[in-house]
Amino acid sequence: MPIKAKELSALSVSRLKENGRHAVGGVDGLHLRIFNNSKSWVLRVSVGQRIDDHGKNKTHRRDIGLGPYPEVSLAEAREKARELKQQIRNGIDPIKQRLEELEKLRIQKQREKTFIDCAQIVIANKTRELKNQKHIQQWSTTLETYVYPTLGHRPISSINKIDIATVLEAIWLDKNETARRIRGRLEMIFDYAKAMEYFVGDNPAAWKGNLEPILGNLKQTPRPHPSLPYEHVSEFVDQLKQKQSISAKALQFVILTACRSGEVFGATWKEIDFKSKIWVIPKERMKADKEHRVPLSQEALEILHTIHFNPKASDFIFPSPRNDGMLSDMSLTTLIKRMHEQKLKENGLGYIDPKQNRVITTHGFRSTFRDWSADKTDYPREVCEHVLAHKLPDEVEAAYLRGAYLEKRKGLMNDWAKFCNAFSKSV
Repeated sequence: MPIKAKELSALSVSRLKENGRHAVGGVDGLHLRIFNNSKSWVLRVSVGQRIDDHGKNKTHRRDIGLGPYPEVSLAEAREKARELKQQIRNGIDPIKQRLEELEKLRIQKQREKTFIDCAQIVIANKTRELKNQKHIQQWSTTLETYVYPTLGHRPISSINKIDIATVLEAIWLDKNETARRIRGRLEMIFDYAKAMEYFVGDNPAAWKGNLEPILGNLKQTPRPHPSLPYEHVSEFVDQLKQKQSISAKALQFVILTACRSGEVFGATWKEIDFKSKIWVIPKERMKADKEHRVPLSQEALEILHTIHFNPKASDFIFPSPRNDGMLSDMSLTTLIKRMHEQKLKENGLGYIDPKQNRVITTHGFRSTFRDWSADKTDYPREVCEHVLAHKLPDEVEAAYLRGAYLEKRKGLMNDWAKFCNAFSKSV
């Protein structure tokens, strides 16, 4: 029969100083473990009977921590030890039970991950993949506008396909293209959540056999971006030149270069060759994944010269006034809307695409340029298309890469700049 340890008093326990394990009695296996200045309670128990290779019963000896001393008093340690010993007599393995509880807690915390938690990680991953800053920004903007207000702070594990359908239904008819893109982004976010085990079950944002029967397919009728007739572009530019904001300068630069707004927003000073009057956009920022060389007219260069270059601030030529980051499409959209409203008061028409009866857009100025170059110039189609960085047949593309069209494009962009500034010169 094992010798029982002497039952120490609280005072005797407080006097224990030597490193090692000290049996304190009162409950078999209860020790105070001392290591340097650290003291903690340990209960040694035998659990988990099994038959060994020789047919004998074997048990596992384990130490169970009961907390630090003196935060946990001697009396408390004995009470905890008695409870654990009772569990063992009842066939419960306390250590296994604790591990199971920790695993349940881990799973519960995983299930508590919110939609925003997961979305932000997916957006960060997409930021490394996507080359176009505009597309990266669209990920954040569309989710912030249409999804976060209702689903953002909910645990992602609690969201189902009806929740997703409700979000998308609100814009499915009026903004179908946006809704489709959001659905695809939601599907990616839930794929991530499933991979991380934050979400269990079928992807609620999947289309086939899931959201398709609820939302239904709509026949897509692509519409061009509303554009300003080229007859009015010089008047628009004249009004724009009266504004000194960075957004106004960026919009002027968009018009004069016929580039996409995202390409202008991401433009940096190191891309500008003032000596050659060329803006070299690296392929990483181009939709066609090819370097694009943009001839800069004198008018475009003058815009750059009006911008104060601050080397301590953002390297962007047209930084956001708020944080020195990139401008957003919304800044130019808001500017155009205000100019439209101002013009509307003057002539009752504003800046409208007469074919669509819609307010013009930033991207629409590329169409304005293309219509003007086709109607009012004799430049070859290939030259005009290269200004817009459109995909062309391989043999034409090869000629472009050799620089065969660069001089012609310089002439075309100078003519376009003169046309855009004709209003102020005629007044």
